[in-house]
Amino acid sequence: MRALIVIDYTKDFVDGSLPVGQPGIDIEDRICELTREFADAGDEVVMAVDLHEPNDPYHPESALFPPHNLRDTAGRELYGKLKAVYEAHQDQIHWMDKTRYSAFCGTDLDLRLRARGITELHLIGVCTDICVLHTAVDAYNRGYAIVVHKDAVASFNPQGHDWALGHFAGSLGAEVVSKGERREMTN
Repeated sequence: MRALIVIDYTKDFVDGSLPVGQPGIDIEDRICELTREFADAGDEVVMAVDLHEPNDPYHPESALFPPHNLRDTAGRELYGKLKAVYEAHQDQIHWMDKTRYSAFCGTDLDLRLRARGITELHLIGVCTDICVLHTAVDAYNRGYAIVVHKDAVASFNPQGHDWALGHFAGSLGAEVVSKGERREMTN
C-alpha cells in the first residue's frame, strides 16, 4: 500500500515570508496532478503542513528563519491550485499539522500509516533539503520504501536541492523519479 505526503506547499513557502520562489511555483501543476491521482485512486494522502505560533522564542526555527506558517494567517494556506484540489478531495485527504521539519516528529503519522498497511511513501513539496529531507530520513529509519518525485519538490537553495536528491537515492535507497520514469506503482 502507498501514501502520498504533501509537505509544506503553502503560500509562505512558495511566495510568502520564507519563499522558495520560482522553483516552487514551477512544481505547482505536478503537485496538484499527483495529489489528484493519489486521492482518486483511494490511496492515503496527507497534507503535512508546518504550523508555528507568533513570537514563539522557544521554537528552534525562530532563530533560523523569519516567521512563517503562523497559525490563522493567509501564509499558511495551501498555495495556488492545490487549495482547490484539497477542497475538492477533502474527504480523501488528511490534514496534519506539524511543528518540526519532519512530518513524523511529534505527530501520529507513523501510527496512521501503519494502521492502514502503508509500506511505500511518495514525498512531494518544499523544501527539498529541509522538510522533505527530514521526513525522508525518518521514513527510512522506520522502514518505509521511499519515492521522491523530483519534479514535485523544490528549495530556495539550488545546491541543497541537488544534494538532497542525491542523498535520497544514495543514502536512503529512495527511488527518485519524474513523471513517466516511475516503475509500475504498487497499491
